[in-house]
Amino acid sequence: MQTVATQKGQIVIPAPLRRKYGIRKGTRIAVSDQQGWILLQPITTGYIRSLRGLLRGTNSLAKLMEERAREREREDGRQRPRLR
Repeated sequence: MQTVATQKGQIVIPAPLRRKYGIRKGTRIAVSDQQGWILLQPITTGYIRSLRGLLRGTNSLAKLMEERAREREREDGRQRPRLR
């Protein structure tokens, strides 16, 4: 299958692929660059469900909390004192 980009860079996803991947009006699509390929990933409820448990056992919550604490420290250091 092929499609052509418009002057604005828009493309049409062929109907068979839209049906296959559940793409309807308003479906969000993630666009990324993967080693020289443009990857389009429809963000559907099925896709979201497939991500459940993906980070289980990776200690990601602790890492997120540490990163947020570092961000707060950086922001506190940049805040200017308030003038009264």
